[in-house]
Formats: sequence, structure tokens, C-alpha cells
Amino acid sequence: MKLHELKPAKGAVKGKRRLGRGTATGQGKTSGRGQKGQWSRSGGGVRVGFEGGQMPLARRLPKRGFNNIFKKVYSEVNVETLNRFDAGTVIDAELLKKNRVISKIEKDGLKILGNGSLEKALTVKAAKFTASAREKITNAGGQVEEV
Repeated sequence: MKLHELKPAKGAVKGKRRLGRGTATGQGKTSGRGQKGQWSRSGGGVRVGFEGGQMPLARRLPKRGFNNIFKKVYSEVNVETLNRFDAGTVIDAELLKKNRVISKIEKDGLKILGNGSLEKALTVKAAKFTASAREKITNAGGQVEEV
């Protein structure tokens, strides 16, 4: 089967209603819109969330939370993930992004977390290290550099 041979299951797609094409179709004259009123008119109807003048639900409920503009955001990588690199490699955020370990470099840089174990001596350059990550990298014979 090829991409151009794909089609929906039988009965899954309904035909489009052809409105206003005579009374024999059952959708002639008013085209299923009834007689008069707001909904029968072109461009008629109400905006999303309008509740007939009643205070809308979105405005009745209280606001919650806030966005902290001072929050630090890091791309986080565990120590065990660094085992995929050869011994003696200098690891930084750009290298990790290039090797698809992280999808993007966050605004405050890279943070190394201490989950797992490290078997290779690596030089790791990051904005921040946890105490356990720092210890595991140095115990493996590597170097820690804060950028």
C-alpha cells in the first residue's frame, strides 16, 4: 500500500449537504436555518463564550497563579546520558543539541543532574551542576567547568 492509495473506511466520510438547491432536496428555501431570527441571517450568531448577556463562565471564575519573570529555565541532562560520548570529549550545550540529547538550549543554559553513574572521564561545560553530578564527574576523572 502506498500513500496515494490510502482512503477512509467505508461509511466514515459523510457527503456534504447541498443547501438551497430546491425543495426536493429537503434543504431548499431556508436551507435548514428555520424562519426568521439571528441564526437565519448571513453572518448571524453570537461570539464564542457569549451566554446571552449573563456573565460568562470565564469571567465568573477567579484568576489563578502567575508567571514568574525571574524564573530560571535550564535544559536538564542526567550524568548517565553522557556515557554515550567517548572519553576525553568536551561536552557543552551545542554538542548535546547537535547529537539530539536535548531538543533546545533554554535561556539560562544547561544544567547537569546527578541521576545514574558515569564511567568515562569527560570535560563538561554547563551553567549549573547539582552537587551529586559534580561529584560523579570528578570521581570518574573528568572536569567540571561552569560557563
